Amino acid sequence: MASSRLQSMAIVCLTRVAAVSASPSALVGTGGKNSSFLQPLQFSRGGIRRPGSPSRWQQQIRSMREAGDSGEKQEKMPARLAQMQKVLDSAPELPDDYGKPIPQITIDHVTLTFARSGGAGGQNVNKVNTKVDMRFNVMAANWLPERIRLKLLQLQKNRINGDGEIVVSSTKTRTQKGNIEDALGKLQEMIDAAAYVPPPPSEETKKKIQKLAKIENERRLQDKKKSSSKKADRRNKGSWD
Repeated sequence: MASSRLQSMAIVCLTRVAAVSASPSALVGTGGKNSSFLQPLQFSRGGIRRPGSPSRWQQQIRSMREAGDSGEKQEKMPARLAQMQKVLDSAPELPDDYGKPIPQITIDHVTLTFARSGGAGGQNVNKVNTKVDMRFNVMAANWLPERIRLKLLQLQKNRINGDGEIVVSSTKTRTQKGNIEDALGKLQEMIDAAAYVPPPPSEETKKKIQKLAKIENERRLQDKKKSSSKKADRRNKGSWD
């Protein structure tokens, strides 16, 4: 590869010498001292080019600068503040039922089966069906908003059987009534978790983040200005020497 490059350089040089020998007037009539023909060639890894003509890398850098100058300049902010601003901007819209009381589940919304309990029961242990198995069909619960039902299916996917039911059991107390109340309480906790919506950021929080972003941007511009001033001083000092 190196030998072929040297051969191409030699061919260019011989061609120039032959052209000057054949037409000496070309040295004067085609541009005189300012003619690019008289200027020495420069050899680089990218090939042969005349002095004054930009290299491939210089052209790329120039095009990148032009592209950056043509676009609209946007204020920069630290990564942490930028992330907070992004969270604020992408905050979901509040649902229609936001702020309303969460629906309460009752015994009419579930299916019950009973079995003998192996837990505490005193004289009734293994004799009375005090264990409660409670099934709650999520998609059939039209009394719940759709968003709560979908969230409930997502959060409790490991508890849902093939029929789309959440199954909970209770043997906490010695009576059916107590275990029914306990199982309903478990289901209500699941519904409350699915219904939860984080409160939106307050206007005070938004203004605080915007204020911090403005302060940080001004500080960044000041640091940039100081750095540019130092570089200019170093260049001027070098030119005086």
